[in-house]
Order: sequence, then C-alpha cells, then structure tokens
Amino acid sequence: MFYEPRSGHGLPHDPIKAIIAPRPIGWISTLDAEGRPNLAPYSFFNMVQTRTPLCMFSSDGMKHTAANAIATGEFVFNLVSRPLFDAMNATSAALGAGVDEFEAAGLEKGACHKVAVPRVAASPASLECKVVHSMELHTVDGTSTGGWLIVGQVVGVHINEEFLTDGLFDTVKAQAVARCGYRDYSQVTEMFSALRPTDNGAYRPGGGDH
Repeated sequence: MFYEPRSGHGLPHDPIKAIIAPRPIGWISTLDAEGRPNLAPYSFFNMVQTRTPLCMFSSDGMKHTAANAIATGEFVFNLVSRPLFDAMNATSAALGAGVDEFEAAGLEKGACHKVAVPRVAASPASLECKVVHSMELHTVDGTSTGGWLIVGQVVGVHINEEFLTDGLFDTVKAQAVARCGYRDYSQVTEMFSALRPTDNGAYRPGGGDH
C-alpha cells in the first residue's frame, strides 16, 4: 500500500510509529524555574552526534519538560530498564505543574555533578545534559506543528558498574526497554555484532554477523 499522511492511511491506527521502532525512551528529568523536579517519558528521543555527544528529545506541544529544559538550560536522560518500566509508565500521567513525579512514582533521586537536575538513582545509566538548541517544529509550508525539539550536550555520564561487562555497557544485562508503536514496548534480550567496511579491512561482504 501507499498513502500520503495528509490524506489518511485507512488503517485502524497510524502505523508510522510502529514502522520507526524500536525507539529509545527519553525518560527526562528537569527542574522548573522554581527548582521543583519533574520527570516524564518521551517517545521521540535519540543521540544525534557522538564526537561531541549530543542527544535530543521532541515534545508534542510545550509541556512541562520542554518548558523546564528551555527555562533552565538543563535536563537529564535516564535509561529505562524492565524493572523500572512501571515507574516510568506512572510518570507519563498528566500531573499538575510543580507535582514531583519522582515522589508520585516512588523513585529515589540521585545527585548530578554538572547540572542541578536530579537523576533516577535506580536507572542503569543517566546522561547529564546542557541545552544547546531548542526550536519549534514546522511543516513544509511553514505552519507550526506545535511541537518542540530540544538538543542537549552530554556533560556528565552516570553508569551503574553492575552493567559493565569487560568494560562495555551491557545493554542486555541492563534490560533496556524501547518504545514501539501503539501501546507496545520492547526489551533488549539479544545482541549481535557485525564488522563494517571501515574496520581496517576485516569486513568481507556476505560474511554475516557474529
């Protein structure tokens, strides 16, 4: 089938988020201008550069998290693990401004080193970020979508050493959870490695993975 999003898909639910999946869950903690903590999950989150580590999240509307990040210039990404799934899901509730989602979800706060924002202490890994870009998103004809994109530079990294295996972060052991389409999620339970053409000549076409 083929369809143009502006004309509708004719399916029971929009398939695009199921096609672009799995996606890392941006479990983002912030402080508002009055210093009150906020914590919420975002379906649209990812790294955008590594040499200078940059990550981004997108907010469908100017919600508390985006407003806080823009106002204070800081946010923290907290990795969602399977044991933390229920707490993450609870923090998606539409609570009032100033309500502490850490407390509402029964989560302990951890201190950060480079930002004032607290992190989720039980998360396998957290990234302290300083905002470097924020922009309102528009359509091809310049109409505002109401969405906002926030890009942060990673200035500090927290890793629970329990999830390091031979010096590598063990995504399977961390039981990382990703967002898929509809109301679906995925847990990383298996990994495979593959060489690339830039790996000093070690790559062979058709060599498969290992």
